[in-house]
Amino acid sequence: MMVGSAVGQQLPGGIRVPGGFPGSFGGQPSGPNSSTYSSPSGIDDSTKVIYGPRTTRYVLETDILNNRRRLYTTDTLLDGVDRFTYVQRSRYLFQDLGNLGTPIRPIFPSEPPQIGAQTGYYVFEPFQYQTMQVKYYDTKSPFTDMYLVLGGRNQNILRFDFAQNITPRWNAGFAVQRFTSQKQFGTRGSNDPNKLLAQNWGFLAHTNYRSKNEKYTLLLHFINMNHSLDEQGGVLPGLRIEPGAERDTVEVPYDYAGNSRLIFANGRELRNDWHLYQQFVLDQGFQVYHRLDYKRQKNYYQDDTLRVNQEPRQGFPGFYPDILTDSSRIEQDNRFRAVDNQVGIKGVFQNFNYRAYTRLRVYGQYSRYNINAARNNYGEYAPRPVIENYVGGWLGYYFPDSLSRITAEAEYLIGGGFRLQGQFESKWLTGGYTAMLADPTLLQQRFQSNIFFWNNRFRLRGVNHAYGTLNVPLGKLRLQPGLDYQLLSNYIYFNEQAVPQQASGAFSVLRVGLGYQYTAKKFQALGQAYYSLVSRSDILRLPPLFVTARFQYEFLYAKVLYVQTGVELHYKSSYFADAYMPVTQQFYLQNRQPVEGYVVADVFANLRVNRTRLFVKLSHANQGFPRAGYFVAPDFLGMRRAFAFGVDWYLFD
Repeated sequence: MMVGSAVGQQLPGGIRVPGGFPGSFGGQPSGPNSSTYSSPSGIDDSTKVIYGPRTTRYVLETDILNNRRRLYTTDTLLDGVDRFTYVQRSRYLFQDLGNLGTPIRPIFPSEPPQIGAQTGYYVFEPFQYQTMQVKYYDTKSPFTDMYLVLGGRNQNILRFDFAQNITPRWNAGFAVQRFTSQKQFGTRGSNDPNKLLAQNWGFLAHTNYRSKNEKYTLLLHFINMNHSLDEQGGVLPGLRIEPGAERDTVEVPYDYAGNSRLIFANGRELRNDWHLYQQFVLDQGFQVYHRLDYKRQKNYYQDDTLRVNQEPRQGFPGFYPDILTDSSRIEQDNRFRAVDNQVGIKGVFQNFNYRAYTRLRVYGQYSRYNINAARNNYGEYAPRPVIENYVGGWLGYYFPDSLSRITAEAEYLIGGGFRLQGQFESKWLTGGYTAMLADPTLLQQRFQSNIFFWNNRFRLRGVNHAYGTLNVPLGKLRLQPGLDYQLLSNYIYFNEQAVPQQASGAFSVLRVGLGYQYTAKKFQALGQAYYSLVSRSDILRLPPLFVTARFQYEFLYAKVLYVQTGVELHYKSSYFADAYMPVTQQFYLQNRQPVEGYVVADVFANLRVNRTRLFVKLSHANQGFPRAGYFVAPDFLGMRRAFAFGVDWYLFD
């Protein structure tokens, strides 16, 4: 359940950061560089032209949909280049299992992505290219972006982007990404054939076209993701012999050479998304548009060593709860398909911008488990396709100063939930409010496997969310104090038995925050801090204190090498973070192991030569002080000290 949007130029895939509150500081630009939609002047292929970021621009569908037609320049800033993992690029607002490609989720609660039916499988979604973050280019020359990271401890990322105008008004391109990581515990050394932990293939093909008179616009893309993960279940604490001590052995909680709780278990997710957007401008005040999405998703889990993984090991019980049927293996296969068709009208009248639409959505889900014809051990669930009908509208007003705007949006699922949103944005203040009722996820409603079975009739989930952020310039210092309040009703969570449960009534989540940025010539200190209070800490666990601080210094070396170097610190206070159940791909409550309560320090240097950006980084540089390690999730260790290197290379011709 994720909302919002923040993505770095070099981030493979995409990640949606919860909320927009507070602090766009912290070493990552708050948004892409932008300019007006008109083509850059002075471009003439018959004369000498130096191609670069200003001749290679892109547009986002959100801006076209809302009639904010502008082009963004390609990012060449050094800020945040060293942040190569998904957790780092989210400004640490997400939690994973300590390694690249492991299940990931937002730390703070966020609004459901839509009011209708959702699959409930989210933990690998951020690794996919995101529909509303696809860049539709307008290039005056072929554009290539090659990105490579050797992230230390065998975390490797490779991405290749290409875009080219076929005609002055028609562009096509593609992007491909590949990343892998290896296990940091539970292996038998570097020669272990099973040392691979996560691997991801992502592909994006996109094209955009606009007619000569600018009346017709077409955006089209296809997204594919194939992500697989060897599930480890966490590390088992090791034992160390201490001669002469009162005890012969002592427990080693941060044992990076320890055994894993799960062996030979594997999860996989495959996604295919087709997306079409087109509009026709009859008049500036009256336009028609059409959006069409076709999504396919498959989630698979397999454990052929169920008997071994259910045996007690080193004082720990078997990993899974009760086994319902076949005691030899687990095979879980869940598939989801959806067609979403939206047709509407929109336009601009003076300073007002409006949109009204109707939306038809058809989805179906199919699941089966432990298919074994020889033993007649078989389970299957395939309901009929479900049709959802929506109506909605959007209204915006842009103030004459061009820096302020107010927007309001409403959507209603006929016979179901609704969503009401409003937001005010200005130079000094950003504030908003959301009220919504949303369906439970399909997974929360029904699940059948060799380990779990439930068939629930949960009520609609309610969210009331109010937030506000001030932007206060004080000379060299800028402050962003903020307040975020959520009232959650009929909240659904996974309890200590990893089974979904719905709480009655409502409870509150309050978050107070401060973003800051201090600049003195070439030195900069920036970051954000949050303090959180939850009225039902028995069903929702948050770190009370969350702090990120970044100190950096910039200089020019030998007149050609731009350098930004510094240190980044991150801290979450100790709390009982949710554990992870791979069978359902869900995080659930636990009360046995607190995590974090540890300061992580990363030392970095970002460099730029011409249009090529590089970074070198020592992650977790303070390992051993104050402790030998820390846990980011129950039984999952944070990454050890590692040296990383990366390069982002632009070619504009």
